Amino acid sequence: MKMYNITYINQDKTTEIKEENGVPYIVFKNLELPGIVHGFSTRLGGVSEGMYSTMNLSFHRGDDMDAVMENHRRLAQAVGYDYRRLVFSDQVHETVIRKITEEDAGKGITRESDITETDGLMTNVKDLPLITFYADCVPVFFYDPVKEVVAMNHSGWRGTVKNISLHMVEALNKEYGCEASDLICAVGPSICQNCYEVSEDVAEAFQDAYLPEQYDKMTKKIGNGKYLLDLHRANYYNLTGAGILPDHINVTDICTCCNPDFLFSHRASHGKRGNLGAVIMLKSTADGGNVNE
Repeated sequence: MKMYNITYINQDKTTEIKEENGVPYIVFKNLELPGIVHGFSTRLGGVSEGMYSTMNLSFHRGDDMDAVMENHRRLAQAVGYDYRRLVFSDQVHETVIRKITEEDAGKGITRESDITETDGLMTNVKDLPLITFYADCVPVFFYDPVKEVVAMNHSGWRGTVKNISLHMVEALNKEYGCEASDLICAVGPSICQNCYEVSEDVAEAFQDAYLPEQYDKMTKKIGNGKYLLDLHRANYYNLTGAGILPDHINVTDICTCCNPDFLFSHRASHGKRGNLGAVIMLKSTADGGNVNE
């Protein structure tokens, strides 16, 4: 496998970079389990050009549609799922969670979707991959090995301060009977504190939402009404506050903004970029239902 020049946030080594057929992707060590496949894409290994180069997964940013479809096929072949069955989120920085069933297979990629204004997806259907999209915001992965359920949510600063992860844990319990103590979670690649400067009104929203000792650990005042905000720590607090066991959580050691040649970053590119994808799927077969011919 090619060696990649990655700038790491810390030495926690929670992630691993894998590569299949020239397509690199990121996995979390605590989610490398026999019952699921999961992965977080990079900007490498695809066919898109220009500011989308090369693994853009968004059909809505002006990229060539055929190129995006080929990118999805390549990523799916690498990670191990059928891209034609992907179910897409429709992210609006809110806390709506949707239960995904077999009837939703392919919505967003091979058929029209009625999934709107939805930042979180969950399912107990095997071989049905869920995907959410990123370029600095925080992906949060969920897996319940007891009830055999997977979920993904998109958590930008608004979703984080509104605690979409708590909404997810409550929805998983209501729909599938999942216990928080059984859930295995990962806070995915996203912008780190040193790269994430926010205004005072954003900082105040977090001050209102978190305990004082938590707020002090997730913010650094840098003057002129500006702060550096740690979304990774905030999402960790959201998960533990929802009852997830600390040793069931991996937090990313990779920042999108620190690695603009490896990952898409809205901040680093000033908005000229493609989208990354976070995928999770329950497996029913040894190959995860991978039939991407």
